[in-house]
Amino acid sequence: MTNLHHLLYDYLISAGLPEASARYLNMLGLLITLLLIAFVIDFVIRKLLVNTFSVFAIRSKSNFDDLLVKNKVPRNVAHIIPLLFAIKFAPTVFYDFQYIENIIIKGLEVFAIILTLWIVRTVLNSIKDYLKTVPRFKDKPINSYIQVFMIFAWIIGLFSVFAIISGISFWKFVTTLGAASAVIILMFKDTILGFVASIQVSINDMVRIGDWITFEKYGADGDVIEINLATVKVQNFDKTITTIPTYALISDSFKNWRGMDESGGRRIKRAIVLKATSIHYLTDEHIEQLKGVQLITEYVAQKKKLISEYNVSKNIDKSLLINGRNLTNIGVFRKYIQTYIETHSAINKDMTIMTRQLAPTAQGIPLEIYAFSKDKRWENYEYIMSDIFDHALAAVPYFDLELFELSSGDAVV
Repeated sequence: MTNLHHLLYDYLISAGLPEASARYLNMLGLLITLLLIAFVIDFVIRKLLVNTFSVFAIRSKSNFDDLLVKNKVPRNVAHIIPLLFAIKFAPTVFYDFQYIENIIIKGLEVFAIILTLWIVRTVLNSIKDYLKTVPRFKDKPINSYIQVFMIFAWIIGLFSVFAIISGISFWKFVTTLGAASAVIILMFKDTILGFVASIQVSINDMVRIGDWITFEKYGADGDVIEINLATVKVQNFDKTITTIPTYALISDSFKNWRGMDESGGRRIKRAIVLKATSIHYLTDEHIEQLKGVQLITEYVAQKKKLISEYNVSKNIDKSLLINGRNLTNIGVFRKYIQTYIETHSAINKDMTIMTRQLAPTAQGIPLEIYAFSKDKRWENYEYIMSDIFDHALAAVPYFDLELFELSSGDAVV
């Protein structure tokens, strides 16, 4: 290229052109030549690399090389050699124009930094896409780690660009920025908080992609679809998307349903409220009627026998039902519901099954069913729970009990 510079310059001078015009035409000719050569080199190397990678990706069993091609890594890498060629011979092209040469060289060096960052980004994106196909990494916040790395890479790249433009050495430029560290920290406050939060979330395994979380403060109730450095995206069950700051996961309270999903069942915990005035002792006639309820026939018969034996042995006066031991309609109803739940095919028998009476309220006596459905899918879970309570509510009158219900004239507080 140097010889070409002199040959072309001598030819223009011998052609009778003024020295200034010869220098301009010489620079223009060499610039066109440099651009053409760089373009040809870039085209050839790009085709060679892309085709080689494509053939290798087809033959390879791993899909990582396919992802490299998809993210255009070979295409971006191909730009390195023509760029180095341009940096090498740019001084020759602008030999007679030192001011333009400095600008062009700095511009090419800046472009080299940007190209390097772009290649690193495409490689990291390929790694991210590959790890998402690996089962044990599918639920990990890979995006957060890549974003953290790229932030530091871009910061170093920007420092390098400013150092090149200003003509100051990189380390001296970084040292000078130390005085402005407070401003930098303020500018990147959310990023720093997100970075720290992302690490804590990952180390403590607080949230994974695919987890169902409920975050009332942000109105989120659905599946985590993405965890980034600054935000966590949740797709709610109505298909809307809620964006939550990553650092909110460690600063605020939220509910992660993963434990339920990994357990053997989904909890049913709901109560029916009975009127206190409908609760009473059972007479012998009513007990005989309840023996016809198959689920508790044996229970009622045994309890009546035991209670009768006890009252006789203690010489209890049964002219009043309150004396001695007695069966109550709410107690027998509670036993019926307990037995019904224990025999229900959709209930997990290996987990807690309980029917309990809660503290009385102004509305009445709550009777709570506590159990776990085998099927944890939302729609099936709701069907199972509704089926259980349909039966329980319909069974209430058989025990001479009444459900609490506000009449039309009652005021709702």
